[in-house]
Amino acid sequence: MRILGIDPGLRITGFGLITIEAGKLAYIASGCIKSGEGELPARLRRILDGLNEIIELYRPDEVAIEQVFVNVNPHSTLLLGQARGAAISAVVLHDLPVKELTALQVKQAVVGNGHADKIQVQEMVKRLLALSAVPSTDAADALACAICHAHGSARKEDRAYRVRRGRMIFPKGVMP
Repeated sequence: MRILGIDPGLRITGFGLITIEAGKLAYIASGCIKSGEGELPARLRRILDGLNEIIELYRPDEVAIEQVFVNVNPHSTLLLGQARGAAISAVVLHDLPVKELTALQVKQAVVGNGHADKIQVQEMVKRLLALSAVPSTDAADALACAICHAHGSARKEDRAYRVRRGRMIFPKGVMP
């Protein structure tokens, strides 16, 4: 199964693709879509077009996207919600199933601590996917969404490992 994770943002939308086969996660690609400056509709269009390209290129089976948190500034929250809407629109135009995840769920699944900071998320994503370098914060958040969804969607007996308190736990008879 190929999973696309999305970390929506108005300036930068992170994306990350992984596969899960026989309970093992593998990295495919990740990066950022930068909407730049300018009028809001043009920026939202860049997010929509960028994700359309990614979906057409990589053909994911499922998508996981981070939910919007309520910010102190209501205007910023509304703008973020519009960027998230553009991202979801790109996904539903391709008839893909979408799983919405909170930041707390994602951090808990990847780091083992729902209140982990961005550096911890980046480092665990690097370790879980055996990356040679730490991904950018937006790409790492998107990959973390995909990893969280993979953990939730994999059948228990197919899982090669799970994460508890930031450590990988392997079942008996399965070696890393």
